[in-house]
Amino acid sequence: MEVVNEVMPTSPERVKEMMEPGPEGPIYMINLLKFKEKAEYADGRETDLSGYDAYQLYGKEVVKLLPKYNGEALFAADVTFLALGQVEDLWDEVAIAKYASRGDLFRMSSSDEWRAIAVHREAGLAGQLNIETVAQAGGGFGALR
Repeated sequence: MEVVNEVMPTSPERVKEMMEPGPEGPIYMINLLKFKEKAEYADGRETDLSGYDAYQLYGKEVVKLLPKYNGEALFAADVTFLALGQVEDLWDEVAIAKYASRGDLFRMSSSDEWRAIAVHREAGLAGQLNIETVAQAGGGFGALR
């Protein structure tokens, strides 16, 4: 399995897929985050922030923005150990957000409000994986929701 971290979607096909309705019911976005050692702002501003610190500025603001788009932050934690499997480089943080629909996520990430705070996200991230998930219906761990 090849893994490619990205900061923004790089293929037009992926953006087109994001605009499709997606599954019914809520989606849970699993975010695997890898931070730059030092934040790098696209506008060239000088900063002493680490990538982690820049991303935390984004995170604090996106938590406030999520409810406007039928979303909520559920979980965020530092990655400390890989218990099973092998990967060349471990992610730094895992975050989970819940949205009423894929469309709500897309509307939020297309909004001017989100773009204004995303400068910190882009400055701090070396890359990430965003994995859309849905809870299982009628049993399994999905019944725990």
